[in-house]
Amino acid sequence: MSLKLADLLIFALGFIAQSLFFTRTIVQWFKSEKAGKVLSPVLFWQISLMASLLMMVYGILRNDLAIIIGQCITFFIYIRNLQLQNSWKTIPQYFRITISIMPFVCLGWMLSNGNLSLAYLINNDKIATWLLVFGIMAQMIFAFRFVFQWLVSEKNKESTIPVGFWFFSITGALMTLFYAIMRRDPVLMTSNLGGLTMYTRNLILHYTGKGIFDLLPFDINAVKKYVNRNKK
Repeated sequence: MSLKLADLLIFALGFIAQSLFFTRTIVQWFKSEKAGKVLSPVLFWQISLMASLLMMVYGILRNDLAIIIGQCITFFIYIRNLQLQNSWKTIPQYFRITISIMPFVCLGWMLSNGNLSLAYLINNDKIATWLLVFGIMAQMIFAFRFVFQWLVSEKNKESTIPVGFWFFSITGALMTLFYAIMRRDPVLMTSNLGGLTMYTRNLILHYTGKGIFDLLPFDINAVKKYVNRNKK
């Protein structure tokens, strides 16, 4: 399959978005490993916002309704988690307003463009109907993990990541990986292969309560104190 320059640029945008998504997972995983329990760091949600915006644009450029739906559902949940952590208002107001309206701008632009109408996306001859339905289901499961996380967080009055989030993540990642293979989408393939590793590790961390640092034959905190003391 030969790729045009435009296709390569679109894939590059997708890889940037997925790199941010993967970075947020690395941040969450590293902080959780260090704490010995699953955490919901502020930086995780901040990176999620930026990645989601880019992925929304990628979905439009790829004429992929499954991606667009998934990102629109989760976008405002990212904002809500920042509000629960009292971090949303620390972002400059003009930036908050701009971010909040971007999904509506993207959807409006998509629906107003004759070549990117909702009917065109649904009847896209580049994607078989059954595959489009499957892809939307995969994205809905992926999106529902954040709906589930949001409901649990609202109940607890704090931003947390419950264990069910990781089960939804693994299921959604496996389905999206199959969808990506059928669509020959290297962006989705790469991101979901990497994500499966992190999701599984968080499940192990949840049930064992032991991070990687706890498995070391020495106390990492004692080493840090020793290094800092010698610096002085």
